[in-house]
Amino acid sequence: MTWRHQSNRWRRFDDWDNRPLRLDLFSKDDPSNGFTAWHGENDPTPSLTIKNRLVTAMDSVSVDRFDMIDTFIARYHIDVDIAEEAMAMSSDEIARMLVDINVPREQLTRLAHGMTPAKLADVVARLSAVELTFAYAKMRPREMPSNQGHVTNAKDDPLQLAADAAVAVALGFDEIETTMRVSRNSWSNALACCVGAAVGRAGVLFQCSSEEAEELEIGMKGFTSYAETVSVYGTEGAFIDGDDTPWSKAWLTSAYASRGIKMRCTSGAAAELLMGFHEAKSLLYLEARCLCMQRGMGAQGTQNGGIDGAPLASTIPGGVRELLAENLLAVWLDLECASGNDARHSESEIRVGAKITPYLLAGSDLICSGFGTILKYDNSFNPSSFNGEELEDFLVLQRDFEADGGLRSVEESSMLALRQRAVDALEAVFDAMGLAVPTSTMKQSVVVASGSNETETFSVGDVGRISSAIQQKGITILDVIKVLHQRGFRDEAENLLFLLRLKLSGDFLQTSALIRDQKVLSAVNRPNQYLGPGTGYRVSAERLSELSQIRGELDKDAVITGQAVYAASEAKKISYRDLGDYIPSSEPKEVVVAISPAFGTRLFQTLAGHSLADVLRCLGEGIEAEGMAMRVIRCWHSADTSFLGLTAARLSGSGIGIGIQAKGTAVIHKRGRLPHNNLELFSNAPITSREHYQRLGANAAIYARGDWPEPVIVTNQGEALGARFHARVALIYAIETAMLVADRHPQQVAITFLESSNV
Repeated sequence: MTWRHQSNRWRRFDDWDNRPLRLDLFSKDDPSNGFTAWHGENDPTPSLTIKNRLVTAMDSVSVDRFDMIDTFIARYHIDVDIAEEAMAMSSDEIARMLVDINVPREQLTRLAHGMTPAKLADVVARLSAVELTFAYAKMRPREMPSNQGHVTNAKDDPLQLAADAAVAVALGFDEIETTMRVSRNSWSNALACCVGAAVGRAGVLFQCSSEEAEELEIGMKGFTSYAETVSVYGTEGAFIDGDDTPWSKAWLTSAYASRGIKMRCTSGAAAELLMGFHEAKSLLYLEARCLCMQRGMGAQGTQNGGIDGAPLASTIPGGVRELLAENLLAVWLDLECASGNDARHSESEIRVGAKITPYLLAGSDLICSGFGTILKYDNSFNPSSFNGEELEDFLVLQRDFEADGGLRSVEESSMLALRQRAVDALEAVFDAMGLAVPTSTMKQSVVVASGSNETETFSVGDVGRISSAIQQKGITILDVIKVLHQRGFRDEAENLLFLLRLKLSGDFLQTSALIRDQKVLSAVNRPNQYLGPGTGYRVSAERLSELSQIRGELDKDAVITGQAVYAASEAKKISYRDLGDYIPSSEPKEVVVAISPAFGTRLFQTLAGHSLADVLRCLGEGIEAEGMAMRVIRCWHSADTSFLGLTAARLSGSGIGIGIQAKGTAVIHKRGRLPHNNLELFSNAPITSREHYQRLGANAAIYARGDWPEPVIVTNQGEALGARFHARVALIYAIETAMLVADRHPQQVAITFLESSNV
């Protein structure tokens, strides 16, 4: 073989370029734009002043300058009887106490109640990754670890949901969570998973993640036993953008608990950065504020550790260590911790495995707040760190380390019978309630299928009709229990009745409560009393800087420069003309499309690389094909997709509107609905095609006619889109939010497609 020199490059770099790691994106440490784990440009110095038992200054801010988060923390988190003692201690001393085997957990949780967010963050930032792991093992509330699983599928098929829920129970998950690709399918998903989770074992807790008001209603009908979707943010701007306050979240927290529903809040690093309201503060400090609020609310626990923001946090130097640090803050504040490890943060299996290791070694109340028990493409939350494909890998990790990750192996010979039992139980409920009649072919295809690509079952439209019927008929858990008992599924009926009794008694509304062998185990009756040694290597600042210098970094300037390349070609395709404030119309045959501030002005391509002119043309063609007209407005008060869509709907003569961001995320909304309870959501912009946008336009027009179209589903193949795109998304959204003008009315925009435009 004759060797030929191909390029002036060592060919090992070609090998590295083909590794999955190169699909990940990495961000520079940039404190001024919020891209920093530990030391934000505007992070305050820890401080606290108390006069007459009232907080008059906190973390370098006087009471007259408190925002609503400061006010809430000062009133409901700070214990003035402990604060002087706790704040007077040096951060180094407290950090050593966290890893000192001679200092009991109770002493440290007491001190945390007197510390400000900046003080708490300052302490844990001094711990290495090894020390954080040890401290987490010492500080988690409950003695034994556990795990939570996602049960979803791409079709929202109730038969598959029931079968997969039964499998998750067999695998040992103590909690199961579902959500849906189409929001109106929530009731069907809830009923299906509720029945499936009752097969084989009593006491597995279940949640249906939906719009908050609807989720509470589903819980009040008895289908769910826990909730964790009450989102809390670390900046006032993020709260306002979501039309919320700490008080409204506290009220919702109490509403769940008052109905016997176990309840956690959700927060996590990079949420504020993704929303464009980071205030140039570090990930850790903002999360410390979130956790202090949650303690003040009286929540049982928290779901944190990045959650949806984990892929973005992981692009930042030290970001993975920060996720562990924020989990430590949660348990130090005596909150049950569902410690993230759900959203897949990387395409690199090495990075994914490394991220889970500290939690597996230390244990956690819930190691994953969403282990994907199903295949990646069926995970409607987007792929988890571990999915059905890697489930056995996780079981082997438990074996390798002799560590309890909350799961167990299942016998292959029992799986088909278990899945058949769940499907038959759900069929009995559907038949008795007059909801649907699945065929034997549908049932058999689900029983043997690994994922929804292999099933022959209900259409998405059928599921929507089933879900609507469940809600309209007022079906409750008692109705389901009665049917199961009458149709011969007595064990399942007893299991559901056991959970209902628990909700009435409130016995599992304790910190870190789970149910094993029909007994409530929590931080109250099975507290964590682990103590152990912990000292080790400290990485120097110089070495940390060296480790941070890698290829593939991205910053805001690079995004702007990259978009500017397309400005000239866009100018040949489309022109935008501002016509002044938009006047609401009564024209019933129109669909209003609301575009974001930077759409076609500073940003010109979607994350999928589509020309924005082509996207608008596709929307218009879809709308016009169904006999409607498209009108375009530009919003300046918000760049949030839901609020863009709702604004368009409120101004539209038909009551139907489309909201679309420059990055390509879009919704169809209807006047009168809650902001985030849209008709259809196109959230996966990187894989949304021009055909999808055309169908989106057509569906919006069909809704405007008063009909219900078949929803458009943008399916993925399990890509870690967050790892590939979240840093770019955050930077793009920062461009959008920087252009907001709060009091400026939506502007009508006349668009003209030019001859050279080619879809």
